[in-house]
This record gives sequence, structure tokens and C-alpha cells, in this order.
Amino acid sequence: MSISSEHKPLGKQVTGSLHTLSPIVELNVGGEMYTTTLSTLKKHPGSKLAEMFTGQPKLRTDSEGRFFIDRPGTYFKYILEYLRSNQVPTQCIQDVYKEALFYDIEPLIKQLEDSPQIFGELVARKQFLARVPNYSENIEVMIRIARAEAVASRRSSVIVCVVKTEEDAARCQDALNSLDMDKKSVVKFGPWKAAPSISDLLDCIQMDVEAKGYKISFQPHIAEKGFRFKSHDFFYKFLFTWW
Repeated sequence: MSISSEHKPLGKQVTGSLHTLSPIVELNVGGEMYTTTLSTLKKHPGSKLAEMFTGQPKLRTDSEGRFFIDRPGTYFKYILEYLRSNQVPTQCIQDVYKEALFYDIEPLIKQLEDSPQIFGELVARKQFLARVPNYSENIEVMIRIARAEAVASRRSSVIVCVVKTEEDAARCQDALNSLDMDKKSVVKFGPWKAAPSISDLLDCIQMDVEAKGYKISFQPHIAEKGFRFKSHDFFYKFLFTWW
């Protein structure tokens, strides 16, 4: 398909200054095609997106002469809509937030961070998990244990000890000493000083492991005879299903 004469300068001017670029700009964002104006793309001068179209060319072009940005094209329409009309998206909030961070559009970032979805994740859940010692590291340990036990198996399990208070941590250690199992294979979470409960933390663990692509469930771990405490006070079994 031939390019109309009004678009021909687009590809040629890539080698020159963007100050002489046509005010109408064609974009290829991850395979999705968009047409907009240079002023729209440069609406927020401090952004990375504006910088792409300021001064000397910083973007490659595709075979049709469109500027190519190697990002998910699906969500760029929400970025454009905000630049055009200041309309904050109400769909795909998490994904649009990632793109706003990439393009460094500060006003959009701040407005998205005020949305319930982002606010809840950044201010509530993430702030809580930041108070749980070694939370992210423990998630990775759980996954390593589960993968090591997955050989020729449909499922593998990981025993987790969850304690909210220092007192429970001491009781948990006593309980661990009476367990007939390899104590190194028990992953311990806590204690923490925040309102969320043990069940809240268990939900977070499941959520974050599933976000990495694993199929997982959990249940109270019932210990063998001779156990000195009710096992479900501290111990839970997380079950990874592989197929």
C-alpha cells in the first residue's frame, strides 16, 4: 500500500531535526498503529514521551515510516486519551500505570496512584508487606522448595509457619522443635506490627505466588501425634499443582 504524499516527509525527516517534523505523527506502538499530533505527544515537557519527540530523533521507524515504540500498544490508547482530554482511564488501571511510569507522565502517575486499585496496592498492601521481615525472599524460597519437590509429581507442598507476634514466634520455634520434619524446609513469615491478620498474610502469599504464574492453594497443616500445640495455630501447607 502506497503512502499518501502528505505522509511522505515523515520517514525522510527522521534523519533530521524533529523541530521540522510534520505536526501529524504516525506511531507504531508494539504493533498497534496510532495517529496523533506532535503537540499532544509533547504536552508534558518533562516526560520521557515528550523527550522522544524533542530535538534529534531518538526513535527508529518501521517499514512504513511510522515511529516505532517497543511497548504494549494496547494500553497506549489510554495514554493518548489522557494527553488529549485529561481523561484518567478507568480500565486496565494496573497496566496503564506501568505505561505511565515508563513514559514518565507525572500528572497521570499521580492521578492513577489516587485510584482505589493503585492506592490499595501501594499504600495499603505493599506498606503492610514491607513490615513483614524478608517477605519477598521467603516467597522465592517457597517457590524453590516447591520446584525441587516437583520431580515426577503432579503436586508439591511447602510448609509455612506464620506468626504475627514475638510471643507466637517463640511458641512457633518450640513447635518446630517438636515437629518430625526437616526444619529447613519450613518457611517462616513474621512477626509484624500492623493491623492485617494471619489470614490476610496468607492471602497475600497466595496472590503473589499466583502472580508469578503458579497454581497454588493452602490449608492448615495437621501435625503428627506428639505435637504440643494446635498445628493450625501456626502452620499451613501450600500446595503447588503442576499439571
